[in-house]
Amino acid sequence: MAYVDHAFSITDEDVMVDSYSINNRPPIKEIALAVSLLVFGIIGIVLGLFMTANRVGGDRAHGLFFTVLGGILFIPGFYYTRIAYYSWKGYKGFSFSNIPSV
Repeated sequence: MAYVDHAFSITDEDVMVDSYSINNRPPIKEIALAVSLLVFGIIGIVLGLFMTANRVGGDRAHGLFFTVLGGILFIPGFYYTRIAYYSWKGYKGFSFSNIPSV
């Protein structure tokens, strides 16, 4: 009789099916933070460009600073707002769990 190592055998009894439900509720605080970053980023970019074009504050450096700051706020705000929107619409591959908690 041949030796069979049952420690590595796969049978129907070994398959464990875990029934779990994904908590796909929208995280309100995280979405509010993403939207506020998006809005303040847009405001910073627009005001920075306006300040640069009209030399508000004496030189163009202040406007350039606000433009860069607005861009830094805009990028993560747009990214996470887009994830939240696509999750809400039900697009495949997007979930509210992709948004990190605050």
